[in-house]
Amino acid sequence: MKKIILILSVFIVSLFAKIDINKASIEQLESLKGIGHSKAVAITEYRKQHPFTKIEDIMKVKGIGKKLFEKMKDEIEVEDVSNPNK
Repeated sequence: MKKIILILSVFIVSLFAKIDINKASIEQLESLKGIGHSKAVAITEYRKQHPFTKIEDIMKVKGIGKKLFEKMKDEIEVEDVSNPNK
């Protein structure tokens, strides 16, 4: 019974966990709605030069517009880049 509760707890937390687009791996980015491998790579390449300061910044990545952003906005976050200990 404890095992089932633990598995359900992990599943529920993962449903509500957001992906930090400044730190996410390619695989994590690919789990977002509308993001395939090439867009995930484009995100990681873009953020090397331009770290995201707000989730809307992801629309600066080629191929990610308002429509795609609307699909994924509830799944992503940007941690405070000015405070890396957060």
